[in-house]
Amino acid sequence: MARAVTNNRKAFNTALAWLVGLLIFFPILWTVLTSFKTEAQAINDPPLFLFFDWTLENYSVVQERSDYLRYLWNSVFIAGGSTLLGIVIAVPAAWSMAFVPSRRTKDVLLWMLSTKMLPAVGVLYPIYLLFIQLGLLDTRIGLTIVLMLINLPIIVWMLYTYFREIPAEILEAARMDGASLREEILYVLTPMAVPGIASTILLNFILAWNEAFWTLNLTAANAAPLTAFIASYSSPEGLFYAKLSAASTMAIAPILILGWFSQKQLVRGLTFGAVK
Repeated sequence: MARAVTNNRKAFNTALAWLVGLLIFFPILWTVLTSFKTEAQAINDPPLFLFFDWTLENYSVVQERSDYLRYLWNSVFIAGGSTLLGIVIAVPAAWSMAFVPSRRTKDVLLWMLSTKMLPAVGVLYPIYLLFIQLGLLDTRIGLTIVLMLINLPIIVWMLYTYFREIPAEILEAARMDGASLREEILYVLTPMAVPGIASTILLNFILAWNEAFWTLNLTAANAAPLTAFIASYSSPEGLFYAKLSAASTMAIAPILILGWFSQKQLVRGLTFGAVK
């Protein structure tokens, strides 16, 4: 009887997980399908799901109208640069908080996290003026710095959580063997925390890739990433749902492929230290 109840519970949880997954995935599927429709079919009522005249015209128009590879390169540069720069800064910070804590360590962590609750529009004007003065407006370097600072609290928090799961005695043994601080972090701590660091890199790369507010407000043409590429196909003067869907599909395809191939590493990192 107990086994039957357990099996029913597992079946229910599995069905519920599939349902939630399908609900989350459906908007992406609908966007991809719409990208293969004509504009008339995209706004058809009732909506057409699978039975419509498939076409690649929208992708051709998007390719002719925009330099997709330039937007793609900007996204890779900005997302990758901000993530790597954040990791370089966050690893020593998380190390000090995890292994050399002070009475104010938790306060500092909470303060860092509280900055994520600040509405971005509240600091847009001063940052915009600062970028004009420094010549960073519409530059990849400027956006890289901004996105690194935005995601830095998350990077530090995640690494701090992972580092706390590593026994401090191992680092003490490395010091007794004559390891310097740099060697301790690079050759002892980092290899042991590879799953956590990898998942932190992946998550923050995705966050930077999907960032739209700052990229739309601090860029015009030169440093515009794929989020600006998508926004260029939204217009109040007409309906361009099919072309907008094609642009969205081209923008999310690289990150979806990356997430698909790295999902095992991401899950492993997010559960790092959960079971001892």
